[in-house]
Amino acid sequence: MKMGEMLYEGKAKKIFKTDKENEVIVYYKDDATAFNGLKKGTIINKGIMNNKITNFFFDLLGKQGIPHHIIKELSDREVLVKKVQIIPIEVVTRNIVAGSLSKNLGIPEGEKLASTVVELYYKNDEVGDPPINYYHAKAMKLATQEQIDTMEKYALKINEILSAYLAERGILLVDFKLEFGLYEGQVILADEITPDTCRLWDSKTMEKMDKDRFRRDLGNVEEAYQEVLKRLIG
Repeated sequence: MKMGEMLYEGKAKKIFKTDKENEVIVYYKDDATAFNGLKKGTIINKGIMNNKITNFFFDLLGKQGIPHHIIKELSDREVLVKKVQIIPIEVVTRNIVAGSLSKNLGIPEGEKLASTVVELYYKNDEVGDPPINYYHAKAMKLATQEQIDTMEKYALKINEILSAYLAERGILLVDFKLEFGLYEGQVILADEITPDTCRLWDSKTMEKMDKDRFRRDLGNVEEAYQEVLKRLIG
């Protein structure tokens, strides 16, 4: 697969053209950011680990009926994917109180929610990715009601699948962010599922195993990512 010119560079990935119009190559970087890019750093080999973790999760989900954009892994840092039109809505699913939910609602971090919460955020760094609801999404023409319903349905199914899988490996799925895209008119899972986009806690010690270690200067960030990969793949 021939890599062409770079189409886009984000906080954690670069996107490159290929010789096929409907396929692109994603390259995972080691760059780490937090607080909408205000905090920046590097996590050694993060790109390699996140590529492998995402490919593993997407393969697992694909086998259980979740359509996604990954075609095949090309190298430690590169993956061939379907070229999707990203829907500018981040779908956040929460099982345990943490982060902004604790801060905004005054609920202690670590409290298990009585039921799963699904939130929508407008994917726009310039305005800080603010929370939105169905009315905003439709009024701003970000997505149709049918597309929003599909994303929510997939998010809840993904939560069930990953929560069960991770629990068997001693990891709590606290919350996670998903992005979806349109491919040939169909809503499919895109972007990544990694310790960058999930809160993952050790189920016995409640030790954080995700990017919160970078956000909060807890140290041992690389080791936490390595431990997640080890428990997933061995």
